Amino acid sequence: MIRPFLLLAAAGLLAACAQQPLRGTGDLGVVVERATGSLQIIESTNQSQLARVDGLGDLSHASVVFSRDQRYAYVFGRDGGLTKVDLLRQRIDRRVIQGGNSIGGAISQDGTLIAVGNYEPGGVKVFDANTLELVADIPATPLADGSRNARVVGVIDVPGRRFIYSLFDTDETWLLDFSQGNEPQITRFEGIGRQPYDALLTPEGRYYIAGLFGEDGMAKIDLWHPERGVERILDGYGRGQQKLPVYKMPHLEGWTVAGNQTFVPAVGQHRVLVMDSQNWQQTAAIDVAGQPIFVMARPDARQIWVNFAHPDNGKVQVIDSETHEIIADLEPGPAVLHMEFTARGDQLWLSVRDGEEIQVWDPYTLKLLKRLPAHSPSGIFFSSRAHETGL
Repeated sequence: MIRPFLLLAAAGLLAACAQQPLRGTGDLGVVVERATGSLQIIESTNQSQLARVDGLGDLSHASVVFSRDQRYAYVFGRDGGLTKVDLLRQRIDRRVIQGGNSIGGAISQDGTLIAVGNYEPGGVKVFDANTLELVADIPATPLADGSRNARVVGVIDVPGRRFIYSLFDTDETWLLDFSQGNEPQITRFEGIGRQPYDALLTPEGRYYIAGLFGEDGMAKIDLWHPERGVERILDGYGRGQQKLPVYKMPHLEGWTVAGNQTFVPAVGQHRVLVMDSQNWQQTAAIDVAGQPIFVMARPDARQIWVNFAHPDNGKVQVIDSETHEIIADLEPGPAVLHMEFTARGDQLWLSVRDGEEIQVWDPYTLKLLKRLPAHSPSGIFFSSRAHETGL
């Protein structure tokens, strides 16, 4: 009786393996399909689509981080949803509605905590990465009129089981330290500058730099020496320049740091600003085709790829990081929303929302390699981000 049972079990196991072939997670990624509340699972080796996962809610400003084993994607939705997606089983593993309006989050250095930044109710909630059970709830500073709490932006993980983020309405940056357990030590930096809107972390995790929407400049915090407080950099960079209406807020990401240079979008201007990454002084300003949104370096730092806000969002420009010359003017299609390099830089994936497609480019030859259909695609995220601090 035992032998037939074992044979049946083995046959079932073989059938399951045949249905779902073994696969690694290192080349997997996801594409946010904002119009349908779905996530497309992709792989870069063959530049193919593997599956679509539905039921993720409002993804109009969704962002994604990954577990350290690269198996799970954590999706932060605009409806306050936090969704854990299993990339191998191609399905939702867990989902909670943790707030009313979330625009991003981060995963801790050790992979055990997920921090979510909220516009509504205003603050940060921290969850167990495995179970999505609430670990800590840190309300932001209330506004002076008591109507609500400040909106949280720029949530980033930093070394030492810590998170850092800024408060748009009250001009602050907060550092949460979970190194001693699940009751965080909180350090507040006040008066950093008017309306911080997003932030980047330098690749080694030392400097947190918040962009300012309410004034020309940026706020820098040295996380090796937080006691030194906030330093203003690029102060008054727009002096003498006509500031235009801002159609879409720029984004700051760690990839903008390219060797000894840092490239950042100028708010309300058709320029990319260049800083020396050692002394944080401006060294150049590059005129570009529109208001830059993402300014992203190829992993070898040789090229800088830039996309733009409306009405120039059908364009992408490529800048030589050494000469600062524009070496390519591309027109992939209507509404290019996001770009993502593979970990070693052999491919550049971009989303063309109004063209209903994802495109794969060779960033060395500047040739289009493949087009893949997608429902109003926006963010593209590869699982290699699991091993990058601040992404």
